[in-house]
Amino acid sequence: MSLPTTEVQPGSQPQTLPVSAATTKHLVVKKFGGSSVADAEGIKRVARRVVDAHNAGDEVVVVVSAMGDTTDELLDLAGQVTDSAPAREMDMLLSAGERISMALLAMAINKFGASAQSFTGSQAGMITDGIHGKARIIDVDPHRIRTALDKGHIAIVAGFQGMSRTTNEITTLGRGGSDTTAVALAAALDADVCEIFTDVDGVYTADPRVVPSARKIDRISSEEMLELAASGAKILHLRCVEYARRFGVPLHVRSSFSQNEGTWVLPGADDKITTQEGVALEQPIISGVAHDRSEAKVTVVGVPDIPGKAAAIFQVIADAHSNIDMIVQNVSTHGTGRTDISFTLPIVEGAEALAALHAAQDRIGFESIEYNEKIGKLSLIGAGMRSHPGVSARFFAALSEAGININMISTSEIRISVVTHADLLDDAVRAIHRAFDLDSEDEATVYGGTGR
Repeated sequence: MSLPTTEVQPGSQPQTLPVSAATTKHLVVKKFGGSSVADAEGIKRVARRVVDAHNAGDEVVVVVSAMGDTTDELLDLAGQVTDSAPAREMDMLLSAGERISMALLAMAINKFGASAQSFTGSQAGMITDGIHGKARIIDVDPHRIRTALDKGHIAIVAGFQGMSRTTNEITTLGRGGSDTTAVALAAALDADVCEIFTDVDGVYTADPRVVPSARKIDRISSEEMLELAASGAKILHLRCVEYARRFGVPLHVRSSFSQNEGTWVLPGADDKITTQEGVALEQPIISGVAHDRSEAKVTVVGVPDIPGKAAAIFQVIADAHSNIDMIVQNVSTHGTGRTDISFTLPIVEGAEALAALHAAQDRIGFESIEYNEKIGKLSLIGAGMRSHPGVSARFFAALSEAGININMISTSEIRISVVTHADLLDDAVRAIHRAFDLDSEDEATVYGGTGR
């Protein structure tokens, strides 16, 4: 099965809704995040859960992240050695975390009486392009996984990694890439469901660490989940949702610390969700509030206001393999023939983007660059927004009453996003959540602490 090499343009899929975790599944892919396998007890708890599913008759493939904060610790260790580590060696280093998790989990499963085999990303057939640190999956050949399942084994796969066919090098998919590994395998194996296990009971109307009164969402369309993930919600990785929607893979977000039902993310998008009984229910106006602290703001000052200059700037950014989020261009200053262009991008890509822009300064002709990492993005998401007037007015009124100043604004049919100062972000999230009556009477349970 071949997967797209570029960002997936989600296709339309028939809308179906599993309504019970007890529904029999033939082949299930289960992904466990770092908080779920953070220590030996966590690994044994996951192993028992996996063995129970296997003993119930399911074919089970498990994708694991690195244990707890292992990835961050490896990054810190690399930083102590050098501030300019080669990208190839960073991938070799960081991919070790998932290999540790997969082997330990396989050992635990074998201890509990089932047979498990572990596979690295390359052994599992995850074929990527050659870009280190943020590779994209271009093909999946899971024949070794299929063979292991046919022999009655549980297959354990290291997430977040693959191998480039052109270079034969190990690559990593970027932070959160284990989610994408799981969905890509689920699509390639024609799995019935891909379960994403984390340290909360599902998808919430806001991060329960910031808004303890956030309400769990039982069902959400992939369209809304795409916007939440793109806007900073940690619960699912953006590319994971894209692939799931593109290939019609149902996602079930659950906690590895409880047996609670969780949240179903449905392939396809519609203004109505059809339940098992065939009753059409209107989507709620607002699905949730997401926030993101991982972006920086770049302002290119004094750009000649003539055709082609904006294109030249963004081509430089594209060539540096940086992903741009929000973009604002000011009106040309009277009499100068120059304008400012601001955009946001991931902080981790800031240094490379700035170096590329500085190198192109004389050719493009802009005056200077301003860079600010102390920003936060807040987004309001809901498919019902498209048919309900007054959402924007209510949104900005709530921010105004909370004393939140806005630096940038971006909108789509189902999303409003703003950039503000990082220190004001949590207050802004709570103000918007309260303004749209999203608070629950019960406090959300957070079993771990990382959001994954």
